Amino acid sequence: MTHYATTEARTQTMVSTLFKSLYMQMAAALTVTGLTAYFLSQSARFWEMLATNPSMLWILIFAQIGVVVWLSARVMRMSMGAATMLFIAYSVLTGITLSSIFLIYDMGTIATTFFVTAGTFFAMSLIGYITRMDLSRIGSMLYMMLIGIIIATVVNFFVASTTLYWVITYVGVIVFVGLIAWDTQKIRNIFIEHASADENGFKLALLGALILYLDFINLFLYLLRIFGNSRD
Repeated sequence: MTHYATTEARTQTMVSTLFKSLYMQMAAALTVTGLTAYFLSQSARFWEMLATNPSMLWILIFAQIGVVVWLSARVMRMSMGAATMLFIAYSVLTGITLSSIFLIYDMGTIATTFFVTAGTFFAMSLIGYITRMDLSRIGSMLYMMLIGIIIATVVNFFVASTTLYWVITYVGVIVFVGLIAWDTQKIRNIFIEHASADENGFKLALLGALILYLDFINLFLYLLRIFGNSRD
């Protein structure tokens, strides 16, 4: 009994250590993204460059996709330093593509939406961390809904339906609120299975930070649609 309790305590300590690393990396990435977006939104030269080179936006978007796919697929084969630098690069690219929100929404709305997102994230991640209920079935359903959102978004790009826009928005909020809890539980289970706070464990923490960072950013953007007051 004592041996079991000791082993469980060590596992909890290891998981806590890796989650601390995860949340610190995620917070750093969000900070980099926010600062990049804000400072670029204030740069007239940057917007002039985009206006004269409209294809540059697509290059940035494809670069984002490429970096996140590469990092997700090869993180365990990289050094910790290389993986961290790639995560920072992705955070910067995301900041560049999100810089327009400071031109569309007022600062108060962005700040309010950020804190609502942060509070929701904290609550749902905590639920995912402490619950003993298996969320895998819910997670599978949420991923199917996410695929539906992606398809509907592409369709709405052509049909420009206001009704479909708001359906996508509210369903998007539900999906990413749920994914935060499920992804947290999934990451926790991966940490327990790995059972060591070694370099590979911290690489897993970085990958977990990337997953939850993406959940946070997407939830923030959907909530911004709801709470946002567009500048006239």
